[in-house]
Amino acid sequence: MAEIVAIKPVVAEGPVVPHLDKGVLRLTLASPPANALSLAVMAALTAELDRAKADKSIRVIVLAAAGKVFCAGHDLKELTLHRADADKGKAFFAQTFAACAALMQTIVRHPRPVIAEVDGLATAAGLQLVASCDLAIASHEATFCTPGVNIGLFCSTPMVALSRNVSRKRAMEMLLTGETIDAATAKEFGLVNRIVPREYLNQIVTKYAQTIASKSSLVVKTGKEAFYAQAEMGLADAYAYTGRVMVENMLARDAEEGIGAFMGKRKPEWKED
Repeated sequence: MAEIVAIKPVVAEGPVVPHLDKGVLRLTLASPPANALSLAVMAALTAELDRAKADKSIRVIVLAAAGKVFCAGHDLKELTLHRADADKGKAFFAQTFAACAALMQTIVRHPRPVIAEVDGLATAAGLQLVASCDLAIASHEATFCTPGVNIGLFCSTPMVALSRNVSRKRAMEMLLTGETIDAATAKEFGLVNRIVPREYLNQIVTKYAQTIASKSSLVVKTGKEAFYAQAEMGLADAYAYTGRVMVENMLARDAEEGIGAFMGKRKPEWKED
């Protein structure tokens, strides 16, 4: 990578603040101090992600947060208020967890790669948010936990994303103890890709995003979709499926251009997807 120069991220006002620069859409959770996933925050984040699907100028998405907490998970105050409902909150609880599941699947199924930029605490559904992203880069000060077991609410939905990122034993360790792990442990577990000094986090994430943004958006979209689809298949089905994907990819204009550019020792010129 080129020389890294420390920069200070802009502090935004929430609940979700979008900023597009050179093909990289930065979505900042801006409801400090907790950046909790209330229904309003999840709706705003989902809406921004949905809008990004149709915008061909967007090639990569970064999820970041303002303040000292990346995301403290669900808004427990909001959930608790609905215990006074006639059904003791059942309908609202179902609505909240369904909205969260839809948000996480929107990230996984999104045609653009999504990178989590984590500085501070990511807990419960906040950790789920990190684990649902395609890449996660954290500062040395970042911490992670699934503490639901400590308050009588097992992190059952967060464990879906967690168990698809780390081994079963490590996922169960986090889920059963509720203990907080540091960034180094999160990297060892496979929850994050890289740890960097806080003062360089924003710029390093941007460099990763711009590197990915320079690739063919059609090929990146094809690859991301195939990655998650094959991961849910048996071995034979996965090879059959990805074989078909590669055939279609080879027939695409960008594969012809990219291979031709490589053989001709020139820079490829990608076509918009």
